[in-house]
Amino acid sequence: MMIIREPVVAGSFYNLEREMLKKQINYCFKHELGPKEIFPKKFKVAIVPHAGYEYSGPVAAWVYAKILKSNYILIGPNHTGIGSTFSLMKSGLWKTPLGEVLIDEEFTSKLLQNCKILEQDVLPHKNEHSIEVQLPFLQFRYGSDFTFVPICILNEFADETLLEACRCIGEAIVKTIKTSKKDWIVLASSDFSHYLPYELASEIDSYLINSILKLNVKEFFSRINERSATVCGFGPIAVAMVVAKELKAKKSNLLKYATSGDLTGDLSSVVGYAGITLGD
Repeated sequence: MMIIREPVVAGSFYNLEREMLKKQINYCFKHELGPKEIFPKKFKVAIVPHAGYEYSGPVAAWVYAKILKSNYILIGPNHTGIGSTFSLMKSGLWKTPLGEVLIDEEFTSKLLQNCKILEQDVLPHKNEHSIEVQLPFLQFRYGSDFTFVPICILNEFADETLLEACRCIGEAIVKTIKTSKKDWIVLASSDFSHYLPYELASEIDSYLINSILKLNVKEFFSRINERSATVCGFGPIAVAMVVAKELKAKKSNLLKYATSGDLTGDLSSVVGYAGITLGD
């Protein structure tokens, strides 16, 4: 019996009604902070935010304006704290107002074989928004003509234990990609600084992004601890950096950085968002 995951943040993070959602996403592309146009270009890995579309949508649109038709490995943080530390939903179908998307069971089965720390666990995915909010953007570009792989990481501390786990997952993803007949793009879902004054958030996020662009995972974790950074998806970002390095990424680009304050005008307490490609 196929597991069907209904959308849990439709109507809050993004519009519940199909046509209104399309208009909302289109507005993210056309927004003054958005990319304005579609400019497809090959990349292997990207980092994309996951807040409500009214806040982070224009930044996310920079990645989705560039993304090519492929199949997608979506790695997000586990905000709820429920379930396994490193969880993979092996099979099933996810619904959004724009349609249904299948998990690629052939890929997930091989990935579980290649990475022993990943566990098949539906619970962390049940109420988690960080992966769900990426699907409507992909469906806006390519309908539901793709498969995906959802991975959820419960990251509490940016320490050596998590670093080694992220390396293990990243290397296993690359091994599985290399034996797959399909094309794959890895997307790490994360927001950056949370609820800091605008200038401080921007300064800390720039410091972290510098390490990300260099694909220096150890330095990235060190800087998180040094600045007590509140980036929520540092585990997924670390996995993405490992994948990019293993795939011999030659160039990384910060496509767009902005904060919630740039959207709302309230600079006293902002959340940072970045659209970054690794391996152009």
